[in-house]
This record gives sequence, structure tokens and C-alpha cells, in this order.
Amino acid sequence: MTAIAPVITIDGPSGAGKGTLCKAMAEALQWHLLDSGAIYRVLALAALHHHVDLASEDALVPLASHLDVRFVSTDGNLEVILEGEDVSGEIRTQEVANAASQVAAFPRVREALLRRQRAFREAPGLIADGRDMGTVVFPDAPVKNFSLTPPRRNVRIDVCYSCRRMALVLTLNAFWPRSRNATIAIVIAL
Repeated sequence: MTAIAPVITIDGPSGAGKGTLCKAMAEALQWHLLDSGAIYRVLALAALHHHVDLASEDALVPLASHLDVRFVSTDGNLEVILEGEDVSGEIRTQEVANAASQVAAFPRVREALLRRQRAFREAPGLIADGRDMGTVVFPDAPVKNFSLTPPRRNVRIDVCYSCRRMALVLTLNAFWPRSRNATIAIVIAL
């Protein structure tokens, strides 16, 4: 029996700081990273590169099913790799944003991208950033977090290994009315 790779999901609205946290966690743990918000932009860019009709669900589904994309966090920066090329800047253009809105409207495209997102779950583990990672994409994730507000202070991530288990320690310099120096440590056994 093959063990299923662990997943940590970080969900929340844009601007909540989840991307920064996910990049830091993926680097610290040396796990894979999924930025689900970018995946629709990547699909849109791939469709534009391959001259696929953005109004054709039938043409977009195979492209979505076989989308060759990776997310790599290096030195706190997220690189989006499409078909071997860094397209991190290109997916942030208005043209791609408009195209992403078009492709996201198709139910079969969303279903194909759901399967593609689940395929990111590989050893040693996955950090998944999105809005529905813990509820829709990875409902069985052992660790789920939902962020409503941006982090107010620094986050330090330490990875501790022991013989049979790994623990992720998140240390948050919390914002408390009584003490701005208060610290919260969260230990997650994986």
C-alpha cells in the first residue's frame, strides 16, 4: 500500500498573506507548492500560446487536463513554470486575467483543473494555496488553515524531525492589544 502524500491547505481571500506563508512553508519543508489562483491564469496563457479558442469548452478541456505547470518557491519568490518556461510575470497581465475569467466560466474546464490540482499531491508533501483547497480540492487534508486577515508580524517556520514523525512548528509574532511581543507557537504533527 502506498502512503498518500500529506497536504497542508491555506485558504482565504486575496491579500490575506496566504501566498507568503505558503511559499515560506514549501521552502522550509522542501515540499511541492500549488497556487490555485494562478492555475486558471496559467491555463489562459497556455490557451493563448497555443491559439486555442477561449470560447470553446471542448478545446480547453484537453489543454486543462494535460497542463504542464509547476510552482517553485525559491528565496521567497514564486516562479510559475509553464511548459518549461518561467511565466511568472506574463500571467499577471490584464490580457491573461481577462482570458482567465473566460476559461473559468466553463464547468468541464473547472473539473479538469480540479483533477490537475489534485495531481500536485506528491511526496514528500504539498502546500496548497487557494480559496477552496481544504473544502473542495483536498477535503481530506490533515492540516487546514483559513486566513481572514493579513499577517501583522513576521512568521518563522521551523521543521523538526524525529525518528517516526515530522512536526511543523509555526511561530507567529502575534498582534495582541496587551503585548506586541506575544508569541504563538503551533506544532503540527505529520
